[in-house]
Amino acid sequence: MKTRPWMLGWLWLWLWLWLLPLMAWAAAEPDYAREQRLRDEIVDAILDGDPVDLEAEGRVFLGIYTEAEAPRGAVLILHGRGYHPDWADVVNPLRVGLAEQGWNTLSIQLPVLHKEAKYYDYVPLFEHAVPRIRAALEFLREQGNERIVLIAHSCGAHMAMQYVRELGEEGFDAFVGIGMGATDYRQPMLEPFPLERMKKPILDLYGSDDYPAVQRLAALRVQQMKDWAHPNYSQRKLPDANHYFTDRGDLLLDAVGGWLDRLYPAP
Repeated sequence: MKTRPWMLGWLWLWLWLWLLPLMAWAAAEPDYAREQRLRDEIVDAILDGDPVDLEAEGRVFLGIYTEAEAPRGAVLILHGRGYHPDWADVVNPLRVGLAEQGWNTLSIQLPVLHKEAKYYDYVPLFEHAVPRIRAALEFLREQGNERIVLIAHSCGAHMAMQYVRELGEEGFDAFVGIGMGATDYRQPMLEPFPLERMKKPILDLYGSDDYPAVQRLAALRVQQMKDWAHPNYSQRKLPDANHYFTDRGDLLLDAVGGWLDRLYPAP
């Protein structure tokens, strides 16, 4: 059968349309200029903790380290999409409140894009988050923290799960996921969370007014974890809380701090 010229044209067009998004994803990088702007906005306003410079992929990124008076371990906190390590909702209540409860806390700047970026825009950045998470965990070990809990909200949870896909549970002893599974309209998750690979304790939190997709996936996770017979998984739906726990930081802190107290009782 002879190939007609017009058929070759359509074949090349189809290949180009298929390869174009893959090429764009491969070239995707964080918006480093926006990260710098976020840093400039928050560093001088930090009231609790100290800014620290961490490095991954040959670049410096911001962390905020807050020391407790009598630490029983440390927590690493990952913010949601497009925010920063002193974000007023979720991050600041946890990083300051848990320090007051006896945990050294480190919150870090995750890769960001422009403000209008959606879930599918961020998927290629998950790879860039992995070395940052690893560098942050190594920093906490270097400070003498023998016990480390990884806490991740929303897009930060997607990035934490990419870390688990690539490195397993290396470097942390327990995991708290908050508002897990958030995406965007007509942008379903491309990969399921690798929770079946995790054996360490997991706390799965979301708000009663969270996004419908988050609540639907939370219900599925409960059944999955039962099927996998996870040894130490718990899930809680916190009342009157939206995805960002707006004005509900104390409620979130009580849930996380209470779970940590039960998991690692204070001496």
